[in-house]
Amino acid sequence: MEIISRFYEQMDYAASWQAMASFTDTRHSQTPDELWFLQHPPVYTLGKNGDPANVLDAGDIPVIATDRGGQVTYHGPGQLVVYTLLDLKRLQLGVRDMVTLLENSVIALLSDYGIAASSQADAPGVYVKHAKIAALGLRVRKGCCFHGLALNVAMNLEPFQRINPCGYQHLAITQLSDFIENSNFNQVRQGLQQHLLTLINARKK
Repeated sequence: MEIISRFYEQMDYAASWQAMASFTDTRHSQTPDELWFLQHPPVYTLGKNGDPANVLDAGDIPVIATDRGGQVTYHGPGQLVVYTLLDLKRLQLGVRDMVTLLENSVIALLSDYGIAASSQADAPGVYVKHAKIAALGLRVRKGCCFHGLALNVAMNLEPFQRINPCGYQHLAITQLSDFIENSNFNQVRQGLQQHLLTLINARKK
């Protein structure tokens, strides 16, 4: 079954969350999986079991408590967000398998740019020289997942200084533009799409 990719420029966080939840609640065994690629206006999001104390100084940036896993993170323009609306049961993927798949897709993309990246067993996400470049957060309902990953491409990183990213004090945050000049957002999006589709489709064989 073909995976549908949808591309949006910028979408309000609450609206995208509602759309993901609605899609997941109404899908059935023959519903095609979808990948949504988008950006958000500035917003802090707090995971289901997140500690509000990790938001140090939100200022004028809204804070939204969500139903995904993980702690607090920041979304803003210049960050590539990918929402993975996948039937994990159909793909025979466990939650840990799905996290690994997302991490490996980002690691493969960064390798295309000559950037060595890795994951950490105790802290989901992707790191370059111990600085976090991509965050993950998932919710599984009826054997299907939603939410997904956020890759920092070329954005204002200052808002990360006003939180304990992913619950960690003094966690360094980085982005693709710190390593390469003139990062093209659309090319990054296309590259990540291809790596995601390759890894997901490999599960169908």
